[in-house]
Amino acid sequence: MEVSPYGLESLWQQGDIVIKGVALLLMAMSVASWFVIITRGVQLLRLRRSAALVGLQFWDASSMEQGVARLGRDNPFAELAQAGSAAMAHHATHQGHLHDQLSKSDWVTMSLRQGIDDAAGRLQQGMAVLASVGSTAPFVGLFGTVWGIYHALVAIGTSGQAGIEKVAGPVGESLIMTALGLAVAIPATFGYNALVRGNKSTLAQLNKFGFDLHAWFVTGARSGQDTPAAGLALARSA
Repeated sequence: MEVSPYGLESLWQQGDIVIKGVALLLMAMSVASWFVIITRGVQLLRLRRSAALVGLQFWDASSMEQGVARLGRDNPFAELAQAGSAAMAHHATHQGHLHDQLSKSDWVTMSLRQGIDDAAGRLQQGMAVLASVGSTAPFVGLFGTVWGIYHALVAIGTSGQAGIEKVAGPVGESLIMTALGLAVAIPATFGYNALVRGNKSTLAQLNKFGFDLHAWFVTGARSGQDTPAAGLALARSA
């Protein structure tokens, strides 16, 4: 079967070290961006499920331990509940420390805020990769395009003829490199925007959960409730 002179196989066989290097770089950028998109997308789906469990199961648990167990492991909602519980216990049992100058409400607020900030930092992991790929991949492909056009001009100058057979190969290389750059950049850009929206939604839910936890630890009732809920009986150590 005859190989097309304008296909990827021909590009690899006929391209010089620069074209091959650009192609490998674009491939690496594509693999990295898709890895981030898939792994972070799966993580956001898990966090969405955990956020649903907060309203459906966490506040109906009979103890903090049971509520955290219902949320599952390795998710910021469970870690936030544990951070608030640990802050209450620490404030009550460690007397004579500088934090005694803080009220219980301020101490719990600081602990919950630190937990939310840590979760926000973890949610941002990999986002720099997508942003970098989305912004630089078109220019990497453009470099391959310019290099292909340069080869076409060299072929014309060497032969002294501007026949299509002299420039078809280099021009084909340049067009392929342009397409590859766009093919890498577009999914990275869409993935970045989608993950940013997902992160904002997750952080909003974390802040709401943190506000409810703060109200419960300090007053014994969730926000918007006059009396403690009949479900979760938090063992407040204060």
